[in-house]
Amino acid sequence: MQLLYNILVFKAALVLKVLALFNKKIKLFVDGRKETFTILKNNISPSDNVIWMHCASLGEFEQGRPILEKLKEKHPTKKLVLTFFSPSGYEVRKNYKEADVVCYLPLDSAKNAKKFLNIVHPETAIFVKYEFWPNLLKELKIRNIDTILISGIFRKDQAFFKWYGSFMQKALSSFSYFFVQDKLSETLLKSIRIEHVSTCGDTRFDRVYEITKQDNQLDFVSKFKNNCYTLVAGTTWKEDEELLVNYINSSASEKEKFIIAPHNINEKEIQELKNSISKKVVLFSENGEKKLEAYQVFIIDTIGILTKVYSYADIAYVGGGYTKSGVHNVLEPATFGIPIIIGPNYSKFIEVKELVDKEACFSVNNSQKLSVLLSSFFIDKIKRLEAGSRALNYVINKTGASAKILNYLK
Repeated sequence: MQLLYNILVFKAALVLKVLALFNKKIKLFVDGRKETFTILKNNISPSDNVIWMHCASLGEFEQGRPILEKLKEKHPTKKLVLTFFSPSGYEVRKNYKEADVVCYLPLDSAKNAKKFLNIVHPETAIFVKYEFWPNLLKELKIRNIDTILISGIFRKDQAFFKWYGSFMQKALSSFSYFFVQDKLSETLLKSIRIEHVSTCGDTRFDRVYEITKQDNQLDFVSKFKNNCYTLVAGTTWKEDEELLVNYINSSASEKEKFIIAPHNINEKEIQELKNSISKKVVLFSENGEKKLEAYQVFIIDTIGILTKVYSYADIAYVGGGYTKSGVHNVLEPATFGIPIIIGPNYSKFIEVKELVDKEACFSVNNSQKLSVLLSSFFIDKIKRLEAGSRALNYVINKTGASAKILNYLK
């Protein structure tokens, strides 16, 4: 099985080089890995004490981030190496200042695994959620390097738990400890005789709750809001915007304000969105000296400020619920203690399902249902505050995973 796996890795490398000629994302994936060993050699010396964290992409980074930042604070002299598998993680976080080195993880050949660990020589290796690379894990075990999984989650349909899963089960034996998100994952691991595991939850809740303690003030949003009831719609897609615009144009009171932060910041699409709204609209890119309080709709045609904008919301709409990939991050608005509205596609996300069950998050699948819901929240302040309180309490009750992991790593 090991031989077959190595052949597949070799063939995958060849295929990816060809595909990179036709696909921009795969080109980033291939070209970025050409620099990995150079980056590592230029930044790590044999005498360095190194902690290495690996994340598949951006979502896993957010789960590992609270651990990485606490480790940096606790061990300022140690080098922190952060690797990504996907361009969608690396390209966004390649300049992340809390890590001393950020690069792509090489493809999992036996040669690459040895070369990578020879240069990095970590005292601790931390994998986030998943990403089980057999050659790398085998080499970590040979070198007796403390290797842990954090925010892990397992499903019974995975190869580890099938009759043919011995090869992947062997990869899991390289881990010193598993910190998993739920009891099902713990039970599944114990079913294949892995006992060094505990359920501690999802580190994302620690990260997102910390947001409330930072300075979230944005003067231009304060001026626009002007103490009025405000809905913030984040990472919206065209389908989300059509529903919201219908409500704004036909049902919204003059006392309701709207901030829309589209997922795609495309000038043509932004102008189309602006032109579709019959109320007074201002764009972030053109607000300048304008009297923002005179406008009813504010379109945020920039990135990087949505989290702070949510802090001004009385209610949030989170986009993506009409796409195949599903709804975007609902935890950021939840931590500010506001009710959340989403589209119908959220079944892949445990936290969203739990928030819906707690009546802190509300799913709609058409314009009429959205209008009824928005109108009821605008009219009924008590209903709105109670739903928001349930959202915040949900986040608070889920915090604590980071402390348990850091206690192990002390």
